[in-house]
Amino acid sequence: MGVVAGTTVDTLNFATAGSVDDGKSTLVGRLLHDSKSVLTDQLEAVERASASRGADAPDLALLTDGLRAEREQGITIDVAYRYFATPRRRFILADTPGHVQYTRNMVTGASTAELTIILVDARNGVVEQTRRHTAIAALLRVPHVVLAVNKMDLVGYEESVFAAIAEEFTAYATGLGVPEVTAVPISALAGDNVVEPSAHMDWYGGPTVLEHLETVPVGHDPEPCAARLPVQYVIRPRTAEHPDYRGYAGRIVAGTFRVGEQVTVLPSGRTTKISGIDVLGEPVGTAWTTQSVTVLLQDDVDVSRGDLIVPSAAAPTLTQDVTATVCHVADTPLTVGHRVLLKHGTRTVKAIVKDIPSRLTLDDLSQHPHPGRLVANDIGRVRLRTAEPLPLDAYADSRRTGSFILIDPGDGTTLTAGMVDGSEPAATACAR
Repeated sequence: MGVVAGTTVDTLNFATAGSVDDGKSTLVGRLLHDSKSVLTDQLEAVERASASRGADAPDLALLTDGLRAEREQGITIDVAYRYFATPRRRFILADTPGHVQYTRNMVTGASTAELTIILVDARNGVVEQTRRHTAIAALLRVPHVVLAVNKMDLVGYEESVFAAIAEEFTAYATGLGVPEVTAVPISALAGDNVVEPSAHMDWYGGPTVLEHLETVPVGHDPEPCAARLPVQYVIRPRTAEHPDYRGYAGRIVAGTFRVGEQVTVLPSGRTTKISGIDVLGEPVGTAWTTQSVTVLLQDDVDVSRGDLIVPSAAAPTLTQDVTATVCHVADTPLTVGHRVLLKHGTRTVKAIVKDIPSRLTLDDLSQHPHPGRLVANDIGRVRLRTAEPLPLDAYADSRRTGSFILIDPGDGTTLTAGMVDGSEPAATACAR
């Protein structure tokens, strides 16, 4: 939570996605410009850069395409994060690449998003990369999806064009299990329905993009969630003031912890009670999701980096057999028998790919059985066997402790982003 102009506001994490040249960076630039979130020197720099390229008006895409290669090629390569605020809400925006080669960066940008804006060029409609980005948003369980049908000015602002694209996209997204789609016809270049309502589309009665971003429900009550604290560091000052201090530091990724609560340390399974919680060096009685804390335990329990502290009453089941849906992001294929490292939270263990049961076909959402391998940008299901037991939640229950990445043990390259399949939830659902 924060304060803007004397009013308590919350924060929305959202991402943009879409195919190349659909106008993502222009939309982001328009949002920043029209919401008065661009500093004068930034705007002047964009105006100079636009003029040097022979443009008659400022190219707002340059507000986000910061890499030299991006400006030269007119594409987004890396995820560009931007922060801005209105009187109603603060925003953390991830502008992700559209080119198929950089789909892995879309996975990164959308993994923490509560909303994804997927752009479609009104002239081209839904294309393969649109379907791929929609599938990724569905797999990552992004709660809210916005379809922004861009470049409506180039199709004469025709309602029928927008309606046909919205119908096709919504049907496809619904088939993937996307819970909510909001479709908005826009022209990012002209500013129609981005921040201000369009004078050219009086047939549209819905919100502008910014109005929807300001009003969509975000966050959740952390109370029902099963608490999870991956240990990042063990603090032992060994000073005269704190000779016996032993704290376990980390960021709470789900739920709430309280002093006096009985907890279990995984994977060892040892139980104890929380004797103290420090936040920013000050003792507190309660701490919750997203807070960085140091937890003190009543008993002398062996705890180290990679362990997971959980409430004893809501502990996940330890397992060495992992079934997951994955998005393969590396150029090197993932094959049956592939030996990898699996990083879950702050813990990394050895693993082997036992099976690849299926690969998703994006065109018709059918499953291609036993493909034998996954190549870059493939989405499929895998079965893994880990060398050590892991405390995994289902991804449907927790986006934080139900996710992992696979790493090449030879060079440290990230191979695959995985989301753990669930059978019976180990705790109250909390898909944050």
